[in-house]
Amino acid sequence: MIERKTLILISVFIGMLMSAIDTTIVILALPTLTDQLNAPFLDTIWVILIYLIVLAALTTQLGRLGDIFGRGRIFNLGFLVFIIGSAASGASPNVSFLIASRGVQGFGAVLLQGNSNAIIADHFEPMERGNAFGYTSMGWSIGGSLGIVLGGVITTFIGWRYIFYINVPVGLIGFIFAFIYIKDNKRKETRIDYVGTLFLVSILSLVSYGAVEIAGSGATTLNLALIIIGILLLVPFLVMERYVKDPVIALKAFKNRVLSFSLIAATLQAIGYLSVLFILIMYLQGIRGFDPLDAALLLIPGYILSALFAPRMGRLSDKIGPRTVSAGGIFLMAAGVLVYYLMGINTSIYLVILGSIITGVGGSMFWPSNNAAVMSGAPRELYGSISGLLRTLSNIGTLFSYVIAISVAALAVNRDVAFAIFLGKVKLVGGVSVSFLGGVHAAFLVSFIILIFAGLSALVREKKSSPDQNSPAVNMENNSQ
Repeated sequence: MIERKTLILISVFIGMLMSAIDTTIVILALPTLTDQLNAPFLDTIWVILIYLIVLAALTTQLGRLGDIFGRGRIFNLGFLVFIIGSAASGASPNVSFLIASRGVQGFGAVLLQGNSNAIIADHFEPMERGNAFGYTSMGWSIGGSLGIVLGGVITTFIGWRYIFYINVPVGLIGFIFAFIYIKDNKRKETRIDYVGTLFLVSILSLVSYGAVEIAGSGATTLNLALIIIGILLLVPFLVMERYVKDPVIALKAFKNRVLSFSLIAATLQAIGYLSVLFILIMYLQGIRGFDPLDAALLLIPGYILSALFAPRMGRLSDKIGPRTVSAGGIFLMAAGVLVYYLMGINTSIYLVILGSIITGVGGSMFWPSNNAAVMSGAPRELYGSISGLLRTLSNIGTLFSYVIAISVAALAVNRDVAFAIFLGKVKLVGGVSVSFLGGVHAAFLVSFIILIFAGLSALVREKKSSPDQNSPAVNMENNSQ
């Protein structure tokens, strides 16, 4: 008979799989969406971006809801909202309705992502978590690869609406498992920090929207002002959070060195690695002339290896501690980026596969071990909040990776051409191709530097520590005795 822990892990795996699929599944469908919905590309690109912004702005707050109202209840609700958003997206009559439906879908993904790590931490002992996070990381890796490939295959052979409809049956299976097997944690008697929540949503929304608009239309006074206002709002937010009884972000948790540097590593890794993926697709389509689907297929070996190795690397992290495994994974991903940096106009395409394999193995080492390090540094009563914060920072990294990719590419060629390359509608030749290759190399170099800093963040934190002895909450309790 299957253990309850295994069934819980399956449910979380499905939730991570779906939310990961929908971060990438729309990419290769954008040309079809643009044509069939008779919408400008700068409108249809928001079908991707609204999903990312909702995840970036709300994951911390809605992760904390699991602490207050019960993680099982919030996780189950996430499946239902995600299913409704997916069905509405597939039935969309125009691009505005589709963007709104994707926002609903993103809201459901937030409820799933914000509570996933906390559910694992609730039901698995500290020495089991690396292995468990390995499987959830496998769900994320499989979802990322499936999203790219399924987006192309389903759009080409069935129709773009089914890239959303496919979530309905998968989501129902996940909901059934979650409803039966995931029980609520002991809820914390607390109040929601509505003012702090409003501040944080405003900060992330202003900065995210301004950055995305810079990538789409260039730096303008308005876009820069939005980013500056968002950053300035951080000051009163952080001051206020220090004195609120039940803050949105428990700043006291950051006294834990492992937690702080693990969160920094997760953010930098998301920015550095996903910008590589975007730029690589642009290189394969714009310079090498691959169709979008063929370009995506070249990246699959890395995703497959990442999925296969993640549980094993999670178990290794449980044995020797997360610091060595996660730092080694980041530096391996940086090495893979250097392989991509060697690519030219006529170099062997096997370099792409080699780079994909190296980065895939590196990812399998980093994700489960770093997740385990984050949760080991979190007080038990803040599992939902810290889980949500981890996802928020990773989603912000995903969003800014897109901004970096498009912005750097636009330095080498016209911005409209850069978007057309991203969609696979333009293949470059002659001097324009050489110029764009210079932009691609610059983007890879930026990503390499970001990943090195991510690796250093993972390396300088302390060795694995027991969450029961070194979390800020426990230290406070010990001091009071």
